[in-house]
Amino acid sequence: MIKRKHSGSDLTIFSEMTALAIKNNAVNLSQGFPDFEIDGRLQSFLAEATHQNFNQYAPMPGNPLLIENLIQFNAKRNLPIALAPENITISPGASYGIFTALAAILQFGDEVIVWEPCYDSYVPSIEINGGIPVFLSLTDDFQIDFEALKNAINHRTRAIIVNSPHNPSGKILKKEDYDRLAELLEGSQIILISDEVYDVLTYDHREFYSAFNHPKLKNQSLCIFSFGKMFHATGWKIGYVLASEELTAAYRRIHQYLGFSVNAPAQQALANFLEVFDVEENRKFLQKKRDFFLETFKDLPFTIRQKAEAGYFQILGFENISDLSDKDFAVWLTEIGKVASIPVSAFYQNANDTKSVRFCFAKKEETVLRAAEKLKDFFK
Repeated sequence: MIKRKHSGSDLTIFSEMTALAIKNNAVNLSQGFPDFEIDGRLQSFLAEATHQNFNQYAPMPGNPLLIENLIQFNAKRNLPIALAPENITISPGASYGIFTALAAILQFGDEVIVWEPCYDSYVPSIEINGGIPVFLSLTDDFQIDFEALKNAINHRTRAIIVNSPHNPSGKILKKEDYDRLAELLEGSQIILISDEVYDVLTYDHREFYSAFNHPKLKNQSLCIFSFGKMFHATGWKIGYVLASEELTAAYRRIHQYLGFSVNAPAQQALANFLEVFDVEENRKFLQKKRDFFLETFKDLPFTIRQKAEAGYFQILGFENISDLSDKDFAVWLTEIGKVASIPVSAFYQNANDTKSVRFCFAKKEETVLRAAEKLKDFFK
């Protein structure tokens, strides 16, 4: 019998609910993948890259053009991020980036503070790498409880994972939050693992602030990004990691023996696409989808816990609909109502019943309309 190396489930909730949606011919608003086409230019750049013979191993840190264009892209942001090639490593997906960042810094028995609700890959990644997760709860409006954090930090604390924009809530951390984190971490060897995969998808004129923007945190942070989320091409599984030169070297010492390098033609395509990518147009495109989802669902008996500030997802409460646990409700809604969602309890280690579910609004309008129509008929 092979001993388990982590406390996660054998089948993630995302795979489970998508399989249930397929089995029941339900509209799948559970897993965070768009059902609309990616930008045609990106498709063309990928085809061109294969014809231009970008088909062999890329350099271990990443395609030099992609790295240079990331430097330029991040320098032109509303809140510029100053980078050099020594700060950037291309990774085969953001989850890989988080895992490898933890592998680079953890020793057996190190503690890692995790804020719940959190993405389900964090805890297995900590445990596989010999770390011990320490769970803290975000406030009811998904803010960091800094007093609880101060009390949790001790000599065994090696890392803190933060996620902004946050999944599942869409909450964005502000500069003031990073100021308080910097105060708590000053003079320590604690590393901040910052999951920032929805960085360009912020709504209602809200600004994204990276841990790498903060002068006191940038040398203690590994920041993880996702081209898949950025360009709505989740199947490409390519991201990048920003870190100081020292932390980048530590990250690459692990990366070179895991993935080593990332899909070469896709890297070239991404490099070319960054030169024509319109951040504001992309932001408006997804904000319109969020607003369309909220408008389409407004007459259904759900409650909005908090309007998503960013990302792909909206949490809705069902306390006016059912007394079921959120997992049972999500299954019931998929099997009988024919619309799939994710129970928010899946983002907690102890599966707390949250009386809320997460819907993905990064879908075609007809997909959201079809889901709303099924639910309106269901709740009659």
